[in-house]
Amino acid sequence: MKIVVLGAGRVGSAMVRDLAPEADVTVIDLNQGALDRLTARVACRGIRADLREVSDLAPYVSDCDLVICAVPGFMGFETLEKVIHAGKDVVDISFFAEDPFLLDDLAREMDVTAVVDCGVAPGLCNIVAGYVETRLDRMERYVCYVGGLPQVRQWPYEYKAVFSPIDVLEEYTRPARYVSHGEIVVRPALSEIELIDFPGVGTLEAFNTDGLRTLARTLDAPFMKEKTLRYPGHAELMRVFRDSGFFGTEPLEVEGRQVRPIDLTSALLFKMWRMAPGERDQTVFQVIIEGRKEGRGFRATYDLLDRYDPETDTSSMARTTGYTCTIVARQVLRGLFTQKGVSPPEIVGRTPGCFEDLMAGYAQRNLYLHEHVTELDV
Repeated sequence: MKIVVLGAGRVGSAMVRDLAPEADVTVIDLNQGALDRLTARVACRGIRADLREVSDLAPYVSDCDLVICAVPGFMGFETLEKVIHAGKDVVDISFFAEDPFLLDDLAREMDVTAVVDCGVAPGLCNIVAGYVETRLDRMERYVCYVGGLPQVRQWPYEYKAVFSPIDVLEEYTRPARYVSHGEIVVRPALSEIELIDFPGVGTLEAFNTDGLRTLARTLDAPFMKEKTLRYPGHAELMRVFRDSGFFGTEPLEVEGRQVRPIDLTSALLFKMWRMAPGERDQTVFQVIIEGRKEGRGFRATYDLLDRYDPETDTSSMARTTGYTCTIVARQVLRGLFTQKGVSPPEIVGRTPGCFEDLMAGYAQRNLYLHEHVTELDV
């Protein structure tokens, strides 16, 4: 197999390490230092390129079998479009704001399989939703709680950015959509905070973010919601930053210079949010799905608690996001998932054999998703 990975960040690097033992992997990134660190540890080829400036990706991917896109969200949509134009199957983890279905006609025209949002959330949660939907006569409720957190809480933020930090701020500013009584409801991000206890972790706060994404369109359930998890107090602090304008994207004049508030905020926050070498993180994940099956009430709960792997020096968020992507990429390469066009992960979950294959792949990497199914009173 020949695979091109676009992006050599934390998650991109984890995916390269996972794929390299069985594939010919090329990784492309603007950061030469990141490429050098990766190629020194892993048998792969590194190419330095600014993907925002590359109008035609074909010369970079012409002889590969599949592309994995792991670029920051702000450039995700246009990068995905370039990959599809190049006629290559692609699995994408980029968290971009644009509607991925806008590229569906192009992908079908180019005979391309494009799986988007294929991380942990969105990603794993969608696959679970698609899989459980096939087991029910009717789905009535879908709720996902998910967050990546440092194992050690440190003042003042009690948070570290375990994936692209700019995408974290995007979560805090983009309006959140959920479904209530069959209708789309829009609320500000960081709103409707609730406290929930998770075994092995303790009490976390859950708040609205725009994580439902394609499920609002593809899943037929009258109640659907996704909430992000953080240690208590984080959401209120971020609301202060946001509502005071620190996340603003319009330039302000400061002593004769034009400065975007978000650029200054990012430069300050990311120094404190950056994971130090060997610093340990954890991923907390819970999906609850209710519905009807053979005339009876049905509830399935899926829990995952994963932590930093010291043996491979891989963060939990890189494991849960990256390995979901690489396993689905293998499904595409092996012909287990073949649907042409743009497919969100719930379509993968609906495809026979894909969920079971994902669970087997997880187990090989010491990732475990626990299922608990109960009947509900009629």
